[in-house]
Amino acid sequence: MGCTVYDCFGAGQRVSQEVFQGKDWRNSPDVAEAMFAVFPVMRDLHELLYYLTEALKLPGAASYQAQLEEARDATETLAESGPDALRELDTTAYQQRIGPLLAEVSAAVRGKGRDLRRADLIGKDLTGARFGRANLRGAYLLGADLRGADLRLADLTGADLRGADVRGTDLATCLFLTQPQLQAAKGDSSTLIPGSLDRPGHWMA
Repeated sequence: MGCTVYDCFGAGQRVSQEVFQGKDWRNSPDVAEAMFAVFPVMRDLHELLYYLTEALKLPGAASYQAQLEEARDATETLAESGPDALRELDTTAYQQRIGPLLAEVSAAVRGKGRDLRRADLIGKDLTGARFGRANLRGAYLLGADLRGADLRLADLTGADLRGADVRGTDLATCLFLTQPQLQAAKGDSSTLIPGSLDRPGHWMA
């Protein structure tokens, strides 16, 4: 089982190399069912680890350091579980425990901004929109035109950016932006992105 570290936050490698001690389901079909069951659980945990690690880097999140480190360590401990324990883990319930902390950190860092959680902005012309410090967690931005939009310090946790036009847009300070979100969007060489992420190879020059 394999994938790039950004596609599944490194879950594939961990499942095959650590949980199943280097076995490959193609060569070891006896573990295939268990591996397929464990993978989505590990992916959820690794995604949470990504968000918690990013939260610890945010300016203004210092007062939450102890809570974030505790949550990160607890999540890492779960990820180190064996295959049977991982299969039984309810990641939805666990995400609901960690989510409020991440949301609180986001609000503290962003300050006042528009609340656009889960907003339906599919296909909207949002060129030049003022979304600075906005809460766009889970927003539907499929095919939206975001060229020139102000997204500084906007929280993009779980926002659907498939086909969103971010050519020339400044995404450098967006909170919780992920590599898969960038891969799904339409950008170019003038799109500013966080230093921790890679510019997608398919973006237009």
